[in-house]
This record gives sequence, C-alpha cells and structure tokens, in this order.
Amino acid sequence: MVKRSLADLRKDYAAATFDETVAHPHPFVQFNHWFDQAVESGISEPNAMTLATVDQGGKPRARVVLLKALDENGFVFYTNYESQKGQQLESNPNASLVFLWLELQRQVRIEGKVEKVSEAESDAYFSVRPKASQIGAMASPQSQEIPNRQFLEELYQSLEKEFAEREVPRPKNWGGYRLIPQRMEFWQGRLSRLHDRLLYEKTGRSWTIKRLAP
Repeated sequence: MVKRSLADLRKDYAAATFDETVAHPHPFVQFNHWFDQAVESGISEPNAMTLATVDQGGKPRARVVLLKALDENGFVFYTNYESQKGQQLESNPNASLVFLWLELQRQVRIEGKVEKVSEAESDAYFSVRPKASQIGAMASPQSQEIPNRQFLEELYQSLEKEFAEREVPRPKNWGGYRLIPQRMEFWQGRLSRLHDRLLYEKTGRSWTIKRLAP
C-alpha cells in the first residue's frame, strides 16, 4: 500500500505559455519545434511515446514505444506485426499517441489511423539498427508466452552464431507503422491549473485550431 498521501503530491506549472499568437498553423511544424526543444533540454528519450490501441474486445491497451521517424504523413514506429499491438492494429487501425515532457511541462496527444509503412522503408530502418537489436527482433516471439528467460537467451545465442559472419535479414513479421493524425492537442502547464490546451483538427487538407478549457 502507498503510505504517503497522493492528494498532497502537486506541482504548480509556470515554465512557459502557449497561445494562438505563437502556435504555428500546421501541427507538424509546431510538434517539430517542441520536439527540438525537448531534445535540446537533455530529456532522456524525448521520442518515447505512449501508444494506445483497442483490442478485439473493445478494451483499450497502452504501452510505450519509440518514435523513429516523422514525415509529412505522420509518426512512425516499429514493432513485431504479430505482437498484441500489431494484431490490435490489424483489426482496428484507430490509435493514439501521447508524448509527455515533464521537464518542459508539456504534453502532446495525437489521434488518427495507423497503416504499415512500405517494405522498403522497413528494410532501410532495420538495416541501420545495431546487429544485437536485429537479432533480438528475430529471436523474440513478441507478446507470446514463453517458458522462461533461458528459452529466449538460448534462441538469441543460436541466432547470434547463425548470423555471426553475415547480415541479418529483416523478419517478415517485423516492420513499421505510421500513425496519420486527424487530431493533435498541445498542452502547456500553467499556474493554478489554468493550463493552455490548443487542439488542431484536420478538415480536408487544412487544419483548424481551437482552445480547450484545461
């Protein structure tokens, strides 16, 4: 049991402001600006993001993954297609992402649909991963039950020997997904819980900006 009073854990936010006069009209440009500031601030793994999906029973599922690319179409991450999240995205491509940069008192929420990236794009990213990570991706039957850790380590060691003198091919069940945003919300902490929340919503090819109450 937690002995301390959670109700007493609070912090007032006063690091910055964020309003319509400084927000860029395009959310990707705004995201890149905030992301660059997160990187420059020295935050550990600023590309870490919570990915939320919906399972086949309609229940929400969430886990942290890493952003590996951002282009004009969306946010890219990589995983095993046969993992739980891969199966969930196959049956329901609607998903959301959350970036939390506490040191900057900022959060970005992104909602949209997910699609697989091209095989060429997955191949290109896989080829630049460390060899140990390539073998790890091949060794892990992600999300499946395994008898113990020794099972995984022995499988890894076997593959490590097999590919000691040659390149590791990308497993066909491993690759990238791109979340194509329809909504992006930027949250900046402010004093007295009067936080700034600007919501970008896509309408056709353009984006509208609305202010939401905190």
